[in-house]
Amino acid sequence: MEFNAVILAGGRATRLGGVPKPALTYHGATLLSHALKAAGGAASTVVVGPGSVVVPHGVLRAREEPAFAGPAAAIAAGLAVLGVSGSHAPWTLILACDMPHAERGVSLLWSGLEEHSGVEGAMAVSGDGRQQPLLGIYRTSALEREVRVASEGFGLTNSSVFGLLARLNVLAIDVPAGSTDDVDTWEDAAALGIDNELEADMKSQEETLEEWCRTLLQAFELEDVEVDINQVLAVAGVAAHSVVRPAAPLTTFIAGYAAGMARGIGQASDDASMNAALELARNVAKEYAEPGTDAE
Repeated sequence: MEFNAVILAGGRATRLGGVPKPALTYHGATLLSHALKAAGGAASTVVVGPGSVVVPHGVLRAREEPAFAGPAAAIAAGLAVLGVSGSHAPWTLILACDMPHAERGVSLLWSGLEEHSGVEGAMAVSGDGRQQPLLGIYRTSALEREVRVASEGFGLTNSSVFGLLARLNVLAIDVPAGSTDDVDTWEDAAALGIDNELEADMKSQEETLEEWCRTLLQAFELEDVEVDINQVLAVAGVAAHSVVRPAAPLTTFIAGYAAGMARGIGQASDDASMNAALELARNVAKEYAEPGTDAE
């Protein structure tokens, strides 16, 4: 059967400390490489994720809008790019990039579809009975139809993949143990035997940031000020994705300046003024990219 593949490689990976899942290494290859291998034979393949994700020549790229809008929005973005590229295979493999053993299940999904004509797809079921829609093969026309319906309704941002697929006539296919095992935490990575060099790098980075923060505070004689580094980085991340990348340092500078002004005139304590300034900056940055928002 002719098919295209949509590989989901986005997400914040918050429980991995922000380490990008596609770059994690398993048995000498990245998780993205394993996903691409599982999608072998596809007429066209699109990887949905940030620009930092490196894809091989010939593989298409897409990004959900807005960024980090969730897998349902990512599926829609992937389908849109495939459509623009002129690739209209009757089936579409949907695959999350953080399941290194997904290839074990793909052939069984195809077998199920060959045995049951008239269905609109097949999704994997793990050994404990959990369905995994991000290891599934679906009729392209059915996916496109449901994306249109969802887009005309409540939208796809942060919506459920199960909700997107709810009206499809989909087979539930038992797949070999481990096929749907994914990586959400470093414990998951360790259980799968995934290299944790990036975890060590992240820890080293966190330690460096904490030391640098203390150094800066001492230089400005602000040793008594508590800085939530994660909150500052989160605001910078929102600004970078919602506006443009250079907006990150500019946003945090202005937020810090505003917090200092508020403290100076006695409007609030150090912590309260900083938290209020960061929260306001986060909200303004998020609203900047939303449709219908005036931006100058």
